[in-house]
Amino acid sequence: MEKKEFKAESKRLLDMMINSIYTHKEIFLRELISNASDATDKLYYNAMQTGNAGLSRDDLAIKITPDKQARTLTVSDKGCGMTREELEENLGTIAKSGSLAFKQEHDLGSDVDIIGQFGVGFYSAFMVAKKIVVVSKPVEGGQAFRWESDGADGYTLDEADKAENGTEITLYIKDNTDDENYDEYLETYSLRNLVRKYSDYIRYPITMDIEKSRDWEEGEEKDDREYATYIETETLNSMIPVWKKTKAELAEHEYEDFYKNKFNDYEDPARCIHQNVEGVTTYTALMFIPARTPFNYYSKDYEKGLQLYSNGVMIMEKCADLLPDYFSFVKGLVDSPDLSLNISREMLQHDRQLKAIAASLEKKIKSELLNMQKNDREKYEQFFKNFGMQIKFGIYSSYGMKKDLLQDLLVYYSSSEKKPVTLEEYVGRMRESQKYIYYACGESTAKLDMLPQTEMLRDKGYEILYLTDEIDEFALKAMRDYKEKEFRSVSDAELDIEDEGEKEEIKKTAEDNKSLFEFMKEHLGDNVKEVRLSTRLKSHPVCLTSDGGISLEMEKVLNAMPTNTEKVKAARVLEINANHPIFAALTKAYAEDKEKAAKLTDVLFAQASLIEGIGVDDPVAYANAVCSLITED
Repeated sequence: MEKKEFKAESKRLLDMMINSIYTHKEIFLRELISNASDATDKLYYNAMQTGNAGLSRDDLAIKITPDKQARTLTVSDKGCGMTREELEENLGTIAKSGSLAFKQEHDLGSDVDIIGQFGVGFYSAFMVAKKIVVVSKPVEGGQAFRWESDGADGYTLDEADKAENGTEITLYIKDNTDDENYDEYLETYSLRNLVRKYSDYIRYPITMDIEKSRDWEEGEEKDDREYATYIETETLNSMIPVWKKTKAELAEHEYEDFYKNKFNDYEDPARCIHQNVEGVTTYTALMFIPARTPFNYYSKDYEKGLQLYSNGVMIMEKCADLLPDYFSFVKGLVDSPDLSLNISREMLQHDRQLKAIAASLEKKIKSELLNMQKNDREKYEQFFKNFGMQIKFGIYSSYGMKKDLLQDLLVYYSSSEKKPVTLEEYVGRMRESQKYIYYACGESTAKLDMLPQTEMLRDKGYEILYLTDEIDEFALKAMRDYKEKEFRSVSDAELDIEDEGEKEEIKKTAEDNKSLFEFMKEHLGDNVKEVRLSTRLKSHPVCLTSDGGISLEMEKVLNAMPTNTEKVKAARVLEINANHPIFAALTKAYAEDKEKAAKLTDVLFAQASLIEGIGVDDPVAYANAVCSLITED
């Protein structure tokens, strides 16, 4: 038996590939199956070239055989096999890929997928094996050969007996250690799971003989055993990916069943997106929008990403780079032959193909969501309840850079329509003279409907968008406008809803009562920036508005954040309704009893604060002031 050294690389390089290139030991089975698939593809391709139409894929099964007693795992195929020279060239030279050479030599059609390109996948088996034996016989006939190595100094190569063409790789599994349980690679359930995880869509059957048992049937002669055992050959993989079929070939329930089985959901998806793209970058995508929010979706434990396949072999469980954060709710997969993978096929090289696929998926997801919004509004509104916050956050976190992409996906409850509406629908109903898109922020639509600041706007027939998520106002501030219509809060300083006559009347009343407002401002001190007459109140006596970039609602949100150590404060403005009886009482008190006027000022400011949900600094003082005013003659 002749001992040979590895030709091109040292033991150090082999150690590096075994211990550094691959993240997970379980990858070895994917690599061996992919190599077997390549060898079978070569046989199948050559058969088609020579007109051997009788060759069936079903006859070219890849077989996995675990043997617990011998601690061996065998992967065998009926592919093209290797000659002595090819064994030396492909296995004796680390990083020599026969698959790549075959791919470069032939102009392959779509019927043949060559998976292996780097020639190192075979050596990943040394992660779990202390010795590897390869017996191979070429399809052209001739002598079979046995290649054997313990991965240390080299290998041996000798003649062997093998009846059929193909390759048989036997791994002598390592003994268990305190840190590693190598027994799992001899268990049928573990092997079955690994095949389904990584190699489910290999074109050829991947089989394994499974020992099963049955009870003795009534009337059968029985011995001292309670059951009988038998061997059944089980096909572990499904072979044909759903996404490789055309839409015309698939019924809706097939998409739904695939989604529920693949992504462990008990509900049908809200939307299925099946996309085939050919061109500069070729890929197939099968994506799903869940019907409900995953329990951990809005937590740090949630991982976004699509499964990534290269010619039907799974490369990554979750490829986060294929989905932007605002579409992180999408589940699914992408299969492409054009990806530039690293040497282990576990990670992607970040190149233009990946970016091109991600950009195309982004456009497709948006298009499908808009289609749902237009043609299935009820389902879209449910989708937006589930995932709308993520879309809003996408606008805010990009400082409005993703505005054009995401703005038409937004829906907000309308004060006039009494249902969610899009920004396009709102703008389409705006009166010609209306400058702003009005909105109100609060805890619920019911409470916003009672907000004093909305009363005059609604009375004049203006539509108001009700924002009830904490992120809402931040997103609109990032957007600034929609179709050149600026967003304006009902609590902003200027609403521009008065006609010229109203403006003149307000201006005159404000001038006549200037000293009163100065008195109230001085009494309230730093609690308010200004006290003035209101143009937005109708039946309510008082309200708080803000002046500046931070609104009252934003103040509450920011100060509630545990990471915010420095509290922010909006510039408060106390607005008084000149048409309310309280204003007459206030002006009378200011003229006759400054102390009473001060009490009224305190009570009105406290009431306005409570309406806004801000609370009062001294509730006891507020209660005493109310009681004092009630009991006065």
